[in-house]
Amino acid sequence: MQTLFLALLLAAVFGLFIPPAQARLQTLLSSKPAAIFAAPILLTAVFAAASLLAGAFSLMLTALVLLYTAAPVACVFPLTRPAKTPHALDFLAILLLWLPLEFAAGQSLVPRPAQGFLHSVAYGIAILLGLLLFLGFRQFPGMKYRLPQDKRDLWLPLAAFAVTAPVLVVLGVAIGFIPPPHLPVQPAGRMAGAMGLILAGTALPEEILFRALIQNLLMLRFGSGPRTLLLAAFIFGCAHLDNGPQPLPNWRYMILATVAGIAYGKVFVMASTVFSSAALHTLVDWTKHFFF
Repeated sequence: MQTLFLALLLAAVFGLFIPPAQARLQTLLSSKPAAIFAAPILLTAVFAAASLLAGAFSLMLTALVLLYTAAPVACVFPLTRPAKTPHALDFLAILLLWLPLEFAAGQSLVPRPAQGFLHSVAYGIAILLGLLLFLGFRQFPGMKYRLPQDKRDLWLPLAAFAVTAPVLVVLGVAIGFIPPPHLPVQPAGRMAGAMGLILAGTALPEEILFRALIQNLLMLRFGSGPRTLLLAAFIFGCAHLDNGPQPLPNWRYMILATVAGIAYGKVFVMASTVFSSAALHTLVDWTKHFFF
């Protein structure tokens, strides 16, 4: 049941790739802006259902999720639509979506057996709310939240992987982040299935947050030059300081993630869809998982 729950949440995120779904959402929120306040209520109800399923429901946790989902909505609601240039409140809303997840706010309220599942649910809710706010409500240009449009969107991540992977491997081994490569020991079927799981569960959500939202808004505010690309990549790198397996803060992971973030960001700029940078991200994570 937990897997089915996550799949349904993911289906809502993927559903917004469909142009008619985006158009209906934007039309609704343009004609009835106050409808955006339904999002915190509905998403909190989703989380409450998930916590019941996991045997971890509490009123305190539910209230915290309602506050978490309502705060970004309150930030962007007074702003004009459709947006052309990001406001400081847009960046604040993104921080309010990202940082509580990054620092596992409310984790002490969740029994340990349910923490992994509910963190995944909260992550899905955050991504979905981000899309509702910035794609549907504020309607920022340049988010590239669409399916691949042509062959360029498919070969770009492959070409970028061919260039980036050797750099990451050499640097990663040199600084002690990864061991020398080895041949994978898992069955081919498991390796193929893992690619889909990495794309849906890690790469695409992170690319929505760090490229379609953070990097895109930085480009709209400061231009699309190399400094903006480096800043976005640095932010992405910093998000990995609290990840293992090395001692925290994990500077090795930050360095590798920053370099990878430059490649992801460049592909995002060159492609017509966030799917391209997500595909590159998937290839990098998949290679690290099975060959190192």
